[in-house]
Amino acid sequence: MKLRAVVFGLLLGISSSFAGASVAHGGSPVWRGPTGQVLAQEARSPSGGVPSVGMPARWNDVVLEGSELEALVKDKRAPLALRIVNVRPHGEHFRYDFEYWGLEPGEHDLRTLLARKDGSSTAELPPLLVKVASAIGEEGLRRPSEPASAALPKVGGYQLLLIVGGVLWVVGLFWLVLAGRKRRAQAAAVARPRTLAERLQPLVERAMRGELSREERGRLELSLVALWRRRLKLEETRPGEVLTKLRTHPEAGPLLRKLEEWLHRPDPRGAEEIPALLAPYRSISEDALDAQGD
Repeated sequence: MKLRAVVFGLLLGISSSFAGASVAHGGSPVWRGPTGQVLAQEARSPSGGVPSVGMPARWNDVVLEGSELEALVKDKRAPLALRIVNVRPHGEHFRYDFEYWGLEPGEHDLRTLLARKDGSSTAELPPLLVKVASAIGEEGLRRPSEPASAALPKVGGYQLLLIVGGVLWVVGLFWLVLAGRKRRAQAAAVARPRTLAERLQPLVERAMRGELSREERGRLELSLVALWRRRLKLEETRPGEVLTKLRTHPEAGPLLRKLEEWLHRPDPRGAEEIPALLAPYRSISEDALDAQGD
C-alpha cells in the first residue's frame, strides 16, 4: 500500500512538470527578453512557415515591458503594415497579438511601427524581427521595358470640334449684338416723329431737278408762306408785304428764293445745298405744314 502511494506521487510530479513546460513553451520555439522572460512564440503565417509578400501573418502572445503600445499608421508605400489584434495585461506588462503584412521581401522590425500610448520612449523594446519572403523567385523577375517613343497626335476629332464650335459661337454672338442694335435703331426711328425737313426733302429734290408740276410747286410755296406767316406772327400784315419780308428772312428766305430759281433754271447738281436749305425745318413737326393750310 505504501509502495503504491509512492509510485502515484512520482507519476503526479512528472505529469505536473510536463504540464508546466507545455504552458511555458506552447509546444513551439519561444523568444526571450533581456531578463530571460518568455516573449512569444515564433511568428508564423496562417499556413505555416515564412509569409510571402502581401499575405497576412500572426504573431501572438508577445509580452513586452512598459506601458501599452499602439500601432502607427504609416504611408501606404511603407514596406510593412501592422495591426494589433488583441492586447491584455500580463502582470506589470502587456501581452499582444500582432498581425502584419509585408509589402517588400526581406527582414523587418515591428518596433518601427509601434508607439507608446502615453508618449514615452520605445527605445528599451527588444528587436521584433520578422521575415517576408518573395512570392516570385529571382529567376522569375523581369524588369519592365522602356516605352517606345511616339509622335504626339495631331489636333483633330473632339478638340477640333470644340474649336470650330467656339468660333461659331463668337460669330453668332457678334451677329446677335449687331442685329439687336439695328432693331433698336429702327424702333427708335419709328417711335420718333418725322420732322418737316424729312417730309419736304423729296419735294425739294424734285423741284431741284425740275420735276414738280406748276400746281405742286404753287401748293408747296403757299404752304411755306402760310407756315412762316403764322410762326412770325404776320397774320395782320398785307400779303404783298408778307412775301417781301419772308424772302429776306434768314430762315424762311433761302428755301423760298431757291424754289423760284429752280422754277426757271433747274440744277440737278445743287443737291449739296439741300441740307442747309432744310436746316430750319428739322426742329418743326411734319404736321405743322398741314395745320397752316393754303
